Parts: sequence; structure tokens; C-alpha cells
Amino acid sequence: MTGPATSTPHVSESNPIRDLPLRHLAGFTHRWVDADGVRLHAVEGGRPSGPAVVLLAGFPQTWWAWRKVMPGLAHRFHVIAIDLPGQGHSERPERGYDTHTVAAHVHAAVKALGVSTYWLVAHDIGAWVAFSLALKYQSRLRGLALLDAGIPGITLPDAIPTDPEQAWKTWHFAFHLVPDLPETLLAGREREYVGWFLKAKALSSDTFDDAEIEQYAASVAADGGLRASLAYYRDAAESAQKNHEALERQRLTVPILGISSSHGSIPDMAASIRPWADHATRIVVPDAGHFIPDEQPDAVAAALTDFITEDD
Repeated sequence: MTGPATSTPHVSESNPIRDLPLRHLAGFTHRWVDADGVRLHAVEGGRPSGPAVVLLAGFPQTWWAWRKVMPGLAHRFHVIAIDLPGQGHSERPERGYDTHTVAAHVHAAVKALGVSTYWLVAHDIGAWVAFSLALKYQSRLRGLALLDAGIPGITLPDAIPTDPEQAWKTWHFAFHLVPDLPETLLAGREREYVGWFLKAKALSSDTFDDAEIEQYAASVAADGGLRASLAYYRDAAESAQKNHEALERQRLTVPILGISSSHGSIPDMAASIRPWADHATRIVVPDAGHFIPDEQPDAVAAALTDFITEDD
């Protein structure tokens, strides 16, 4: 069940990251909501009476990663894309970036927008949060779609590979864990760093243009965004521990769709999730690297529509 937003905050008064330019998407509205003490940015549109679909992006992106998918969902669904804490135009708290803590903030934001049950769709670090959210709030989820993500303790390997053919996909996990050094090396060079991820991990190096790279780099650089981005990795061990503690008490019983790609990081998301889930199906999107929503948005929108309407 969905309903109207409980409030419509005025952007000029509510945007906590005012130095970062705000991008607009036709048919969608920017909102900021108090999510248990952290103000989160949401972009909302589509059919208010339709099934609610919540979208979460990962590193080094923002809600804008879904901009090509959202219009394809809007004619049937109530679509809400949320910037995680520390991401985009959401607040950057000093601590609390383990995925169970972040999941509580995201769920509070969805509730504040008047939504009681929803489908959750998430990529990369967004999928880390989504998995933990499903463990904490399973009764509020109608289904879960996870896109190409090494989830701590679940689909993330315990050891980083040293084979050069594979190591370039995961080397940054260890680098981000090193205290202080990443900040020293990356401050003022966010554009080069973010650009490497976007170009190297997409199947086609021209998937992202210079303006998009600048936009995502500006988000990482703004108001503690770099610190927050690194914090997800630095809290990953805590996230993994909390995931396993929750899984000792329960399994995931909601329908799960694992979306992999022909040239992504996790060849079969569903197989990776299946040990902890009762109902996990898979789809492999062709001609895509890691950034599947940017690279093949029509295929993603179609897969999500089929997933959701099959249940309905």
C-alpha cells in the first residue's frame, strides 16, 4: 500500500548539500525527509497508487544512476530513488555506515514518504544496504532485486584476488580500509578517481560523459562525501558480522531477483544469494559491465517490471 508523502519540504530550506548542483528529472520531485535523525534526499514520481519501488545506488554514484530506468517504471509504479547517507544530496553523518544502521535510515525515509510496503531495487553498495534492510524489515518488503554487488559476508569474497584479470575489480576494497591514506591521496583528485571507476567498470568506456563524471565526483568531494564513501568499506566487517548474526535467526523469504551482467563483477547474483534465500531467480543482462542501469536501462526496467507484475 502506498499513499501521498507526509510532507513536501521546500528545496531551498531543506537541501543539506546546497553547494552541489541539483539535477532534475521530468515527472519527478525532490524531497528531503528526516530519517531517524539523518536527512535523506528522495526523488519521487510515477503513479502514487501503484506498487512502490524504491531504488538505491552505489559507489561512486547517486540517485542519478537510475535516471534512465525511472521513466520506464513510472507509468505503472510509484517510484522513489533515495540517496544513501553520505551520498548525493543526503546528509553525511560522522559515523554509522554499517549497512544495518543505514538500512534503518532508508526504511525510515520510505515510511516518512507515506509508504508502508515496497519493492526494493539496489546496485553495488546500495545492494549491501538492501540486503541488510531485508533482514531487518522483511515484513515490509514485497520483493528484492539486487544488481551486481559484492555484499559483505554474503557475495563478497573473503580474499581479494591477485590475478590481474580479476584484481582490478576489487582492489579498492583493501585500499579504502587503510586509515587516512585514501583521503590524503584522493582529496582534490576525486574527478580522476571517480572517472576511473566509471570508465573501467563499464563495458564501454564512453558510457559516461565528462559532465556525468564531474557530477559524481562533485558529490564525492562535497561536504564530507569522500569520508562517507570510504566509511561504507571501513564498516564492512561490522556489516558482515551483523548480516550473519541476523541469518542465524532467519532466512530471507521474500522473492529475490539477482541481476548480473555479461561483464560485471558477480557472474550469478542469484546463486550467490540462494544459500540464505528461499526464492531467488536470476537474469543476466547482455552487453553490460558493472553499471547495468546506465548501460542497459531498458533491459533493467523490463526485468523489474516482469519481476513485480509477476507477483501482483
